[in-house]
Amino acid sequence: MIQMINVSKFYQMGDETVHALDHANFSVAKGEYVGIVGPSGSGKSTLMNIIGCLDTADEGEYLLEGQEIGNYSETELAHVRNRKIGFIFQDFNLLPQLSAAENVELPLIYKRVAAHERRQMVSDVLDQVGLAQRKSHRPAELSGGQQQRVAIARALVTSPSLFLADEPTGALDSKTSAEILRLFDQLHQQGNTILVITHNEQVADQTERKMQIKDGHVMEATA
Repeated sequence: MIQMINVSKFYQMGDETVHALDHANFSVAKGEYVGIVGPSGSGKSTLMNIIGCLDTADEGEYLLEGQEIGNYSETELAHVRNRKIGFIFQDFNLLPQLSAAENVELPLIYKRVAAHERRQMVSDVLDQVGLAQRKSHRPAELSGGQQQRVAIARALVTSPSLFLADEPTGALDSKTSAEILRLFDQLHQQGNTILVITHNEQVADQTERKMQIKDGHVMEATA
């Protein structure tokens, strides 16, 4: 599913060259549930941006489902993001003026799915995340956990190859975090590939396989 080979990303800070990623090597197989944990400044955001096709590496190769992404144009990267990756963010990224159902429907509109199909698909995924009775509510009328469930439904509705979650419990209390992680477990049991990037060791411990990122290096976590 994912393969990174000697991936590096540099940033120039005045006279200093910062290695946000330094020859990162790792792979994720289809159907795996992987947590990548690291402190602030470890390279987590840079790694997520490259995996999510929001940015490209300066060196090395990144293959997503066997496709080398490094030379893709912005248009091609956008196509991969829309077709293959379901993003789940810490702050939910819901549009406040839209209902839960309308937020979930947006990616289907971008994909030009017919209206009658969209309605059924939205209904199905909201039911799957336990929010069928909240479909008409706007984000401000939902709890943090409910908003994250809407965000998960929005990612789920396009049947992506990869779920990429960036600090998905960062804005939630411990009880609600546990509920969201149970939902991830269910998605994993259904065969979905899930990659969670977090600073929280306890969140990473809930995944099937745990990796660490430190100073731009990615490695298997030690027990």
